Amino acid sequence: MKHSPKHTALLIIDVQRGLCEGEHAVFDAPHVIARINTASLKARAAGALVILIQHESSSGKLEYGSPTWQFAQGLKISPTDLHLRKTTPDSFLRTPLQELLQQHGVTDLVICGMQSDFCVDTTTRRALALGYPVVLVKDGHTTEHNAHLSAEQIIQHHNHTLANIASFGPRVQAIAAADLQFALH
Repeated sequence: MKHSPKHTALLIIDVQRGLCEGEHAVFDAPHVIARINTASLKARAAGALVILIQHESSSGKLEYGSPTWQFAQGLKISPTDLHLRKTTPDSFLRTPLQELLQQHGVTDLVICGMQSDFCVDTTTRRALALGYPVVLVKDGHTTEHNAHLSAEQIIQHHNHTLANIASFGPRVQAIAAADLQFALH
């Protein structure tokens, strides 16, 4: 599907060292980051807005300013990207995200990042509730295994579940990074 770059924003959620490195690293982080880079390079080349979102806490692995709070190694960042800090799984809650999107005339979102079952899921559902159609980069989000499901199962579950929510009005399309297109209508 082609998205008009002037009205589309790519949200890159929580691609941070504390989630991508160490004992609790998310599943397949280097390959997911590479696919996120594919999506962001396409977005930037087309002139779409790219917003990098960082989760922060007052302590722990995502403590603001700490080495593990920093963006993950390998994530390609451009000086034109906007940066946003958040403190909840919802990238809209208590942040200026909605205002930024409105200022830039954004009507459609492309979402990728960490973690599928927390911040990616919550932000996607909130975006739908606010009226934004969403493309979920289906191979551009990940998580870690839990006591009940593998990371692969969680990712597949969210790709399927989010793409089948119809009650908000706007819908989610799950599209691979390689198939993502930003082009004028």
